[in-house]
Parts: sequence; C-alpha cells; structure tokens
Amino acid sequence: MYTEDDLRRAVASGAISAEAADALRASVRASTEAPATDEEHFRLINSFNDIFVTIAAILLLVAMAGIGQAFTPRLDGPPPFSGLLIAAAAWGMAEYFTRVRRMALPSIVLLLAFVGGVFEMLLGFVVLSLNANFDGHQVLAGTLISGSALLTAVAAWFHWRRFMVPITVAAGSGALAVTAIALVITALGPQSIDSPESIIIPLVFVAGLVIFGFAMRWDISDLGRQTRRSDVAFWLHLLAAPMIAHPLFHWLGVTGGENIGMGAAVGVLVVYVALGLVALAIDRRALLVSALAYVLAALTFLFDRFGAVELNVALTALVIGSALLTLSAFWTPIRRMVVHTLPDDLQGRLPTTAALPSGLTAN
Repeated sequence: MYTEDDLRRAVASGAISAEAADALRASVRASTEAPATDEEHFRLINSFNDIFVTIAAILLLVAMAGIGQAFTPRLDGPPPFSGLLIAAAAWGMAEYFTRVRRMALPSIVLLLAFVGGVFEMLLGFVVLSLNANFDGHQVLAGTLISGSALLTAVAAWFHWRRFMVPITVAAGSGALAVTAIALVITALGPQSIDSPESIIIPLVFVAGLVIFGFAMRWDISDLGRQTRRSDVAFWLHLLAAPMIAHPLFHWLGVTGGENIGMGAAVGVLVVYVALGLVALAIDRRALLVSALAYVLAALTFLFDRFGAVELNVALTALVIGSALLTLSAFWTPIRRMVVHTLPDDLQGRLPTTAALPSGLTAN
C-alpha cells in the first residue's frame, strides 16, 4: 500500500516523474469511483508488523510505568517518575520506529504515550510539591496545573518538529485547551464555583469551536487532501467533534440518560441533522461519529415512547445503521448538493467536489 507521502518522496528522489504520479492518482480515483477528498484517507496500519511493534511498545511502556512507580513516594496523584520514564522511552522508540521506519500505528501510540507521560510527570511533581494539599493552595495548584498543560503543549511542539506525526498537532491543541480552561477556573476561584460543570461545559464548547476553526485552516491549506496537512486536520476534527457535540447535548438535557424527554429527543435529532450537514459541507465524518451515542439514546427513547418497547434497541440500530450506510454509499452526490447550495466564496474554501470522470457513477 502506497500513500501520498510515498508518492511525493518518490517524485522528489527521481524514482518516478511527477506526470507518472499524477497518472497513478487519476487511476486510483477512477477505480474508487469517487473524488479522493471524499475518501478521507489517513494512515493507521501499513502491515501486521505495525500491530506487532505496537504491542511490544505498549509492553515496554507498561514496564517503564511500573519501574517509575517503584521510585515514587506514596501520594494521591500520578507518579512523576513513571511519566518521566514513559516519555523518555516513547521518544527513544520514536527515533527508530517513527523517524527511520515511518510506521503509522506505533508512531501514534508513541506520541500519545510521550505527551501523556510528560503531563503525568509534571502533574505528579505538582502534587508532590504541594504534598497533595490542594485545599489551602487552590490558586497555586490551578496555576501549576495550567503550567503543566502548557509545558506539555511545548513538548508536543518539539515532538512535532522532530518527527512530524500528524496527530501531534491535535495533542498539543488539547494541551493548550486544558491550559486555557485551568487558567479560567483558577482566575474565577475554584472555591467560589458552586457548580464546576456549569463553567467547564461552556469552556469545553468554546475550546472545541476554536480547535474546529484551527482544523479548518489546515483543511483549507490542502483542499485536494494530498499532503500531511490533511492528516493533521483529520486529527484536529476528531478532537474538536466531541468537544462540540457533548456540550450541545448536555444543554439539551440528554447526558443524564434517564431524564430525557420528548422535546430533548427531538432536539437531539435536529442537532444531529445539523451536524450532518456541516460534516457533509466540510467532508469530515468526525462530527457524525462523535454525536452517534446521543442520537442512539434519543431514538431508543422515541421508539419506547411510541410503544415499541421490546424492539426499541433493534429498531434504533436498524434506522441509524441504514441511514449511515445510505449516507456513506451516496456521500459524494449528497455532499455535492449540499456544497452547491452555499455561497461561491464559501465553496472555494471547502474540499473539492469536482465532477467525476465521464462514464463513472457517483457513490
């Protein structure tokens, strides 16, 4: 299996000509009968060796966590030395499996382990320095936690400069979101907040919108989705989607599960359709996936309310499964209709919806 990165490196090295690479891309597009943008490609597994290396890497990281735990004083918080050893081991393995071998799945796992290890280390030292006494040092604790998240984002930036793993930008953005939310909570005063959820949920929603906008900037820079920038945008959308969807459905009152009502159930369906239209316009399916659990709960409630008690789960799965499969099968023509209803200047900022080659049927 050859990726766009492989093709670009082959052209750069002179192994094949740029015309031959374009001809290969055209041949692949013809065989799939859909524009390359609509396929939403991203690298995950090149071969079973990716899985083999990932399992071995996880075992080594677990070992590092256990060794670090042995050197950590007993405290109510993350063990800092475990985080230090995990981050160091993840970076070391990335030097070979990411930088030399360019293995997709191990690179993703090692990046997440590195970022998580750095944050665990920094947060562990914060807890250690305060002797787990947050009650008397809430402002200081909030500031230190914010600083830990910010330093984690800086570490992610260094990792990006060294290895250029697409998910790194999303990890760094998530760390910056934690930094901002922690700073706001600290500025408001944790002791003066009666309901932290009422503050955190709106902040998560705003952070999700910011990350979504950042993802769109990466998308706009590669409308043909032929470079690493498209992969970066994919992971950013995957991060932003639940941060946007969860607050919306929380405000509709469906996150409590049993407290859902008729109005909330209908509201979930309306919001899901709206998210679906946005997903079609930007050609990203992350919004649909992140909101799937909520719409399943809403439909189950509706079928139960209208008397289909014994079949409510089966009917919900049938309706949603059929709808998603139909949408997948006809994604290209449906998306073309949605995009063509938008203003021309906005269409120019969205991934291409060019007509398929003559003789082919959109699917």
